[in-house]
Amino acid sequence: MQFLHWIKQSIGSTSLGNQPEEFFMHLARFPRVFLAHLSTPLEPMERLSKELGVEIWIKRDDCTGMSTGGNKTRKLEFLMAEALDQGADMVMTQGATQTNHGRQTAAFAAKLGLKCHILLEDRTGYQDGNYNTNGNVLLDHLHGATTQKFPAGHDMPGEMERAAEAKRAEGHKVYVIPGGGSNPTGALGYVNAAFELLGQANDRGLKFDRLVHATGSSGTQAGLVTGLCAMNAQLPVLGIGTRAPMEKQENMVFDLACRTAEKLGCPGVVQRSDVMANTDYVGEGYGLPTKSGLEAIKMFAELEGILLDPCYSAKGAAGLIDLARKGAFYGERIVFLHTGGAAALGGYDFAFDFSRNWVTL
Repeated sequence: MQFLHWIKQSIGSTSLGNQPEEFFMHLARFPRVFLAHLSTPLEPMERLSKELGVEIWIKRDDCTGMSTGGNKTRKLEFLMAEALDQGADMVMTQGATQTNHGRQTAAFAAKLGLKCHILLEDRTGYQDGNYNTNGNVLLDHLHGATTQKFPAGHDMPGEMERAAEAKRAEGHKVYVIPGGGSNPTGALGYVNAAFELLGQANDRGLKFDRLVHATGSSGTQAGLVTGLCAMNAQLPVLGIGTRAPMEKQENMVFDLACRTAEKLGCPGVVQRSDVMANTDYVGEGYGLPTKSGLEAIKMFAELEGILLDPCYSAKGAAGLIDLARKGAFYGERIVFLHTGGAAALGGYDFAFDFSRNWVTL
């Protein structure tokens, strides 16, 4: 009951709502491999805040460890433990060519002595050599993973099931991880992150008005929303979309949040109104850099010494920057969750031209 006592001390017993005490010990009931570097830092971004006229802090989930870190590491602690519990000797997942999730999955597999196979979908059409062989792709192979490439538009979950059956026919015990690690098991990692963030904020006397982050396959946002709602934290979460239209994005997050709450034993804790996404910064599509995203990379790098990736975290930061400039966060204290991904920068070198103020788009 030590954790429950901490929750009560941190957020007040009246904030527990109607959740049973058993809920607050529930995460310990799920198998987990403790490989992430936690807790990740919570830091002020003083120069960016001054530039934008809004107080902004950053939750450094780019510092989770395992092959340069990123948000998938939290999810994989639960997913890979489940794989081990099921006796798997191989994990399989899928994503875009420069998938951060694939790279972190390959690193976990290497650490745990499992084989790893990654299906890569070409969602950009880029023929650039670095895009197809450098960045995350290079790291996938360094970790010993095998990869298989597909053109855009394939049914990737279906392709993954077919590939898994082929590997099983060879004698492997395959554990299949969905793209982004986004299922109720993976989302537990961000339920835990919600607890962690609230603890850090309470320990430092910080009241945040909004949490902003990049949202794609939905697991990060679903876990955060579920955890924060379960604690009655009253901290709105704004996901900045990187792939889908707003209605589709919000529906994906809400569906997964509901399933995650059921897995935790607190069904109904998340309402549809708790899920918010802004998809104005997707640009031409997933994995395709935008001018606003490249500007965000420049600002974070030059003002704070922090690296973003063009596909994902930069689009989240672009939304943060633009909305701050428009006055959407006036008078608020914002926390930006950095989802990592800087390893992909080596695959996007064509997007930068330092002789012409960075951008080539």
